Amino acid sequence: MSRASNLFQLCQIPSTNLLLRSSKFPRGMNVIPVWKLYPTLCFCKTVQTTTYEVVNGSYVPSTQTKQEKEMKDKSSAKLDTVGAFQKLPMVMPSVDILHSALRKAKRVLPTKGIANIAKRERNRGAKQLDALMKELVVPLRTYLESFPKKKYLHPYERSLIELTLGDGNYEEVLGNVDALRKKVVSVGKEHASFCAKSLTKREAEERLTEGVKKIEEVFNHEAQVVDDLLHIAKTLRAMPVVDLETPTLCLVGAPNVGKSSLVRTLSTGKPEVCNYPFTTRGILMGHIILNYQTFQVTDTPGLLKRSDEDRNNLEKLTLAVLSHLPTAILYVHDLSGECGTSPSDQFLIYKDIKERFSDHLWLDVVSKCDLLQKSPVVFITEDSPDHEELARYRKMGPNGAMHVSVKSEAGLAEICLVTSLENFFPLQLKVRVHELLTSQMAKIRSQNSNQENLVIT
Repeated sequence: MSRASNLFQLCQIPSTNLLLRSSKFPRGMNVIPVWKLYPTLCFCKTVQTTTYEVVNGSYVPSTQTKQEKEMKDKSSAKLDTVGAFQKLPMVMPSVDILHSALRKAKRVLPTKGIANIAKRERNRGAKQLDALMKELVVPLRTYLESFPKKKYLHPYERSLIELTLGDGNYEEVLGNVDALRKKVVSVGKEHASFCAKSLTKREAEERLTEGVKKIEEVFNHEAQVVDDLLHIAKTLRAMPVVDLETPTLCLVGAPNVGKSSLVRTLSTGKPEVCNYPFTTRGILMGHIILNYQTFQVTDTPGLLKRSDEDRNNLEKLTLAVLSHLPTAILYVHDLSGECGTSPSDQFLIYKDIKERFSDHLWLDVVSKCDLLQKSPVVFITEDSPDHEELARYRKMGPNGAMHVSVKSEAGLAEICLVTSLENFFPLQLKVRVHELLTSQMAKIRSQNSNQENLVIT
């Protein structure tokens, strides 16, 4: 038996068995330790085993190792924080991509040292077609890699994509861009191959011209998908960024109840204020500084009295904010009869949202208190109050609600907290908002601490 065969057999022996098995040898023959015969082999085997144990723990993974790996995978698969839209790449218009690719491809020269004219020309043609294909494909591939997959986004940003772009439109555009990339690659390689097989200079030139024309035609035919991606990038990049670690005050209520006016008064946000429903057509962010602390304030589209299936995308944006972001709620009521939604309908909307998001910190505000009359406003289509709670709401709003007016500044800089018909307490809205956001900060820190403890254990 050759020395190589002996070495092969020795390599199959487990590292723990440092002696040759005596059953393989006749009786009476002395057994020689392997490490004496092949010290270098055994040393390498030991080093390899030790290194593997250090890096991977064991050749055969134990139950504990699997559990640790599962925990590691779960932590690595953690959803991205809000802000993925600001990392989107700058998408070039399709016209600019094509013109840039054509310009760069024309500058490609044949390989030096080719004396034969026909060979040099087909080499130049094949290289230019390959360069044109790559100049078109590389940006598309970069976009596909840079745009995040929806399943890895924060639930809030997933909702923004669905409600702003339409359900499935984001994935459809990315799929179309990938299909265009594959078509350009296929056509480019095919015509580059044709050009490389040319027999004469004239044939190579003709195939080069034909290849460039075909690639340009294929790209132009599907170029709209690149411009669609450009529009998506602009739309998503303009979305407001929410810091999940900073307490957020979310203003909620029916349309035209005065939410935007309060946002302008309380924060740096400057939403549009008009006397018609659904003035707020998206999520608007501002910041409020109280006692040298910075908090976030968001204005949301108004909610109407109807089921979730009948809600428009603006209303669904409001529900997405409340569902997926750690917010404190400033619920705004308008009992003056100016907003267009009756107090009875506002009461039903309020009860539904209050019950659905009961785990949120809450503050009720009755706006336009300077317009409130002694007797509650009753709409023609409204039924008479059939229970005491609704009658009280139509007159003064929920128990403990603050009565404020942006126009007269009532409740913003003077005494105007109403807890009942008789009792008034000196507390400004900004003071109550600061207390609410401070409590929200403590709640966020407590939740983060609990999550860290779960990961450690």
